[in-house]
Amino acid sequence: MTFTRLTRLIGAVVLASLIIAAPVPAAAQDTKPKPRVEIIATGGTIAGAQASASEYGYKSGSFRIEDLINAVPQMKNLADITGEQVVNIGSQDMNDAVWLKLAKRLNERLSPGDVDGIVVTHGTDTMEETAYFISLVTPRGKPIVFTGSMRPATAVGADGPANLYNAVAVAADPDSRGRGVLVELNDSIHLARNVTKTNTTNVETFRSVNRGPVGLVHTGNVTFFQKPEAPMAGSAAPFDVVHLDSLPRVDILYAHANMSTDLIDAAIKGGAKGLVVAGVGDGNMTQPALDRLATAAKNGVVIVRSTRLPEGLVLRNNEVDDDKMGFVASGELTPGKARVLLQLALIKTHDPGEIQKMFYTD
Repeated sequence: MTFTRLTRLIGAVVLASLIIAAPVPAAAQDTKPKPRVEIIATGGTIAGAQASASEYGYKSGSFRIEDLINAVPQMKNLADITGEQVVNIGSQDMNDAVWLKLAKRLNERLSPGDVDGIVVTHGTDTMEETAYFISLVTPRGKPIVFTGSMRPATAVGADGPANLYNAVAVAADPDSRGRGVLVELNDSIHLARNVTKTNTTNVETFRSVNRGPVGLVHTGNVTFFQKPEAPMAGSAAPFDVVHLDSLPRVDILYAHANMSTDLIDAAIKGGAKGLVVAGVGDGNMTQPALDRLATAAKNGVVIVRSTRLPEGLVLRNNEVDDDKMGFVASGELTPGKARVLLQLALIKTHDPGEIQKMFYTD
């Protein structure tokens, strides 16, 4: 090869490299802004810390929202992130006052156009109840995604960072809109109505036992198995609690062999306006308990039959004559979620027939 030909070849290579490396003109660049996701923190294991790496126990709510955001800087590649601390407690201490405070704040943040989605960090013990409550008191448009962790932030193999990253990805995904409140942990996406915690410590604890998850998310890549139900998209919240400062008291009673009536009487005397029975089998219980609850129903206390079993439905008039006794059947709602819906239903009515319709639809 002559010197002239070599020079020309080198020049061609240099020119090609300059073309490849040249910046894309501004008009050709993707100028679409990133989604705006707010993380609202309530505490829980995801913000927990162990006293030492070898300890089994830990203290929930040891870290604040700023710490969680700083621990997962990769989230900023998915969305513009902001954060707010509403409370900082273990979810075993969740109560009606915190639910109402959280519901009010979420409704405030969803109303203006400055967020595209919200992530709520929450302890796992009562996450399914809080998420279901929020699904009933917020509009079903912009996504609200609950997440948490089974291991504290300081544990070896902490699952919180990955869960938080994936929850932000779900909240930022346009396909999450109109699905109602979602729960994301361990790469799975669940509807708040369906999901339940099934194991005390395993990271695979959250399952939708009757229906299965609605999607999966892996390293920020979101896949839903079906389109959202059209009537849900953009619809208003089923219940308005913005101006409430309390909720009706509803207690859960656990059925068992030789179940007595003592706890029924105590709950009613304590002021319960409704009772949910985690019944044996298909929501059944002893005859003395059935008789006492039928009397309570006639006196205006709303009675819901659920089941202590992890799977299955409690159908109306199956084994127990709900029509005769004035009871409500929980369908597929667990006792904890049946309690949530009954609390909200009692804001509107004490009529068991009207409340039964809500259990079919909400």
